[in-house]
Amino acid sequence: MLHDSSFMKTNELRKKDKAELEKSIEDLKKKLSDFRFRFSSNKLKNVKEIGIARKDIARMMTIINEKNNKADK
Repeated sequence: MLHDSSFMKTNELRKKDKAELEKSIEDLKKKLSDFRFRFSSNKLKNVKEIGIARKDIARMMTIINEKNNKADK
């Protein structure tokens, strides 16, 4: 089972405000930790979930940085 934001498009993420993105990042970091634990105990069925979660976190952090830079100007 893939996590809920694995199919989120960048445009959908840009519509969210900073607080929502930060909450999503925290949730994904918890799931990533769980994925790593399950991977180490050989219980993770789909190893791609780790990469997807990492990319989603990076995507959200990039959007937050863009919003911060835009606010600074």
